[in-house]
Amino acid sequence: MPRIPEHPLSTLKKRHPRLIASDGEMVRVKELVGRLEEAAEIYRRMRREADRIMEERPVRYEIPDGLRLLGVSRTCLRRIYVLGTLFRLEGDLRYKERAVEELKAAASFPDWNPRHFLDTAEMTHAFAIGYDWLYGALSRDEKAMIRDAIVNKGLKPALEVYRRGGWWASCNHNWNQVCNGGIVIGALAIAEEIPDLADEILRYALKSVQIAMGMFNPDGGWAEGPGYWGYATSYNVLMLAALETALGTDFGLSEMPGFSETGYFPIYITGPTGRTFNFADAHDDPPRAPQMFWLARRFNRPIYGWYERSIPKRKPHPLDLIWFDPRQTDPVKEGLPLEGYFENVEVVSMRSSWNDSTALFVALKGGDNKANHSHLDLGTFVLDALGHRWAVDLGPDDYNLPGYFGARRWSYYRLRSEGHNVITFDDANQDPTAEAPVIRFESKADLASATVDLSEAYPGFASKVIRTISIPDRRRALIEDLIELKSESTPIWNMHTPADIEIDGRTALLGQGDAALKVEVIEPEKVMLEAREVSVPPPQRPIRGIKKLMIKPVAPTNPLRIKVLLSPGG
Repeated sequence: MPRIPEHPLSTLKKRHPRLIASDGEMVRVKELVGRLEEAAEIYRRMRREADRIMEERPVRYEIPDGLRLLGVSRTCLRRIYVLGTLFRLEGDLRYKERAVEELKAAASFPDWNPRHFLDTAEMTHAFAIGYDWLYGALSRDEKAMIRDAIVNKGLKPALEVYRRGGWWASCNHNWNQVCNGGIVIGALAIAEEIPDLADEILRYALKSVQIAMGMFNPDGGWAEGPGYWGYATSYNVLMLAALETALGTDFGLSEMPGFSETGYFPIYITGPTGRTFNFADAHDDPPRAPQMFWLARRFNRPIYGWYERSIPKRKPHPLDLIWFDPRQTDPVKEGLPLEGYFENVEVVSMRSSWNDSTALFVALKGGDNKANHSHLDLGTFVLDALGHRWAVDLGPDDYNLPGYFGARRWSYYRLRSEGHNVITFDDANQDPTAEAPVIRFESKADLASATVDLSEAYPGFASKVIRTISIPDRRRALIEDLIELKSESTPIWNMHTPADIEIDGRTALLGQGDAALKVEVIEPEKVMLEAREVSVPPPQRPIRGIKKLMIKPVAPTNPLRIKVLLSPGG
């Protein structure tokens, strides 16, 4: 584990700007914009966004759900990045003045909502970037206003958490990296004015963040799914980048096991349709991840930059430009295997091709039902083929549902076992404490296969449940379940799909437009197939256009084998 010195600020660079992007980096950005159309387009889009920001009112203190100021913090943060980047590139004081107007509004807030500390951390981050990047153009009063807000609304509330051993300072998930990252950036921005406070903050934060970074070991997977991988790694990278530019070192944090590999995680769990394997509380659109450019340059992995460039984005972030990596490559040129196995989170993906949007893709998870943001979904899978997603994960529900992160979490369909592509018994949930290891992984030219032991998930119903998913000829997917029963309950095989379903005996034909997928039961001989429209009662968010294909063995043997072949093209 990295050792943090007693006085981590001893190498602090005295001049501003010193956070994230040096003046030399901005010279590189100008050169890229002048030379590469891709960079120039990001720049043009950023300028259009800045024009809109100039006409919008500054942020207000609004907590619409009664808990989170987070949307306000993120709006402020993005505006400061956009305006600050353009000010540094162009020197136009209009951008600086509008940024100060934004900061003045947020500085007047009664607090930055420390009860939901993500809000505080992100707002501290915004003020740190504003202070550092605009420093040379700020008046003495403007500097004092921003600095006082960082100290009183950001750093001091954080120090209270550190000193009392607050929960986010010792957790192993995204809250750790986001809270520590935002606070470290804030401390580095004004460290020479508050050296003792900043030193103490850094000592706590740089030890704390190692707890979460340890979860990347050994291969970079992330148990909270792709969405929170994006959130966690963004602040992890921002913190490391700020340490490097402000202190000249990250104290060895970037060398922690698995961190250099984490850029492979979104690459492997994104299918040829451009949709991710969105387990946990994740949507299936790929995360916006400018940190992939930083990781590409830091670890000389241009394939990470390829991913960020290849995924369509609603709008780029200024860091996409600042960290931009122009090196041209792709998974085929890099010789990436078609399969990926992330041992630390027990997730496997398999595909037939890297450069075919109609390729076959299957991803499977074991893992830990206790992981933060997890659903009761051990053994679930998604499947892409012919340019469509056929087996889907329904993603999260509304975080403001009663007890969503508490006692009622497992009452909501999207989070329950019955809401996933898993084996169920009597619509009962899996054991919320269960873990499921991948016990076999095979990757050959004409065969890819993964086997996960799901036995802990069904303690009242089965003594053994083993699921194997393979793509034996890279044209079809085979799902095999071995179940040793210990109750009279009949197991049900489930798959959620947006496709139309026609059932004919032991076969179901799924259709999306002109594309078809045949689902054929190989074993057992006696089964009943059923297709059901999925709906949920309010206050859960409606589920529209999704059906559940269920395979129910009739008079099952013990042990029971269920083998299902999924063939694109029918």
